[in-house]
Amino acid sequence: MGNAKSGALSKELLEDLKMNTKYSEEQLYVWYQKFLNECPTGRISQEQFENIYASFFPDADPKAYAQHVFRSFDANSDGTLDFKEYIVALHLTSSGKTVEKLEWAFALYDVDRNGTITKNEIHEIVKSIFNMISKEDQKNLPDDENTPEKRTEKIWDFFGKKENGKITEGEFIQGVMDNKNILRLIQFDEPQKVQERLKEKKQ
Repeated sequence: MGNAKSGALSKELLEDLKMNTKYSEEQLYVWYQKFLNECPTGRISQEQFENIYASFFPDADPKAYAQHVFRSFDANSDGTLDFKEYIVALHLTSSGKTVEKLEWAFALYDVDRNGTITKNEIHEIVKSIFNMISKEDQKNLPDDENTPEKRTEKIWDFFGKKENGKITEGEFIQGVMDNKNILRLIQFDEPQKVQERLKEKKQ
């Protein structure tokens, strides 16, 4: 294990990530090595991030969604993700607490980063989610949410806002916590299904 630690993962960063995620020291070192192999500069560009995302969704067009996800994780808006931003993103989307996930979901939907969400912003994200759902799967969606427009209406109606209203982070988190059905509408769960499909292909 000796030389796996030679990648310069600082003690401070290691402690910080151990405290704020569920990953162990060993896991973090392994992730760090993988990260450096993929991104020798120690940073992921938006394009690299989009390519990683695209590899998960060969039958769809995840580019727009990946751009939004990237923006929501690029904490310092410098156009790249460093290892910390990457690991926090990984943790949040796979195993973060509900409130943390909802804070992230709010950041995802707050496209212009002004601290509130408009109906147009919801429509933009929902549209990018639909790009990732195969046409076949879209046929199986309920009638009142089988287009980006219908799903946007459904979410917006739930929050009871006027057409040009705004949703604050507090309202968003509380609203979704109170109604799990909305959680299903605002997120994209496919990675789970994609992994299952990959397993099936291997058999």
